Amino acid sequence: MKLVHTNAELDQLVADAKAEGKRVALVPTMGALHEGHLRLVDIARENAEFVVVSIFVNPLQFGEGEDFDRYPRTLEADVEALEGHPCDVVFAPWVEEVYPPEGKPGKPTERAGIIGSTFEGAARPGHFDGMLTVVGRLFDLVKPDVAVFGQKDAQQLFMVRKLAGAKFEGLEIIAAPTVREPSGLAMSSRNRYLTPAQRESATVISKALRAVGFAANHGLPASYCIEAGLTLFAGEPETKLEYLAIVDSQLFKPVNDKFKGEALAIVAAQVGGVRLIDNQIIEIREQDA
Repeated sequence: MKLVHTNAELDQLVADAKAEGKRVALVPTMGALHEGHLRLVDIARENAEFVVVSIFVNPLQFGEGEDFDRYPRTLEADVEALEGHPCDVVFAPWVEEVYPPEGKPGKPTERAGIIGSTFEGAARPGHFDGMLTVVGRLFDLVKPDVAVFGQKDAQQLFMVRKLAGAKFEGLEIIAAPTVREPSGLAMSSRNRYLTPAQRESATVISKALRAVGFAANHGLPASYCIEAGLTLFAGEPETKLEYLAIVDSQLFKPVNDKFKGEALAIVAAQVGGVRLIDNQIIEIREQDA
């Protein structure tokens, strides 16, 4: 495994791999790696012979007042964690390599559109424009055949697929299932900020999603399924709900009570000032007669 910081170093390594006929996979991350990230790396190797993990805390996807300066930067520990996994290159670029020539991001070059202004986009204006800009830049730099993203960031995954389909022909996007702690809490780099009591309180997020899924599986309409989840949040005041919704997996738009089929329950909440998101694929069935 090699750690590189420049585009020139990366270009040479990727070119050598492709010259050997190897399929190249990219796992984009912002570092502070946990077991969820490491699972993405394992999935990447299952789909390619050469794996690049990028580590870059992207300033463009943090809004004013968000935790860009506080976001954990743990490159040495991240590289150590990757040692036991099938990673060929850790690409930890200097900011000027990603945003030349001055290392200043400037304005986003990608636009997330209407969907990018809903849910996470409504809570974090401009976030998805910045995310798509850096993901597109990484796709240009690495030139992967496949890229692996976590299902936990469902709205991000939805828009990355749209970007790839529009601008990166032949690039396969793979969604990796969410990795969870034993309590059910989705693994996140931000979980490290939670106290033990807050971590326990945060388990209501996954419990609410399971309640939504249970109701859907028994044929209840979408609004009733959401109410099932809201009831759990009402009993956990330390976790402040931002939104709980059910969206069409293909459109990422809220469904109505007539909807039947596969959907996505999505949630965002604050626990002790730490903002967490999660989701679960559900099936809204016909109600038994």
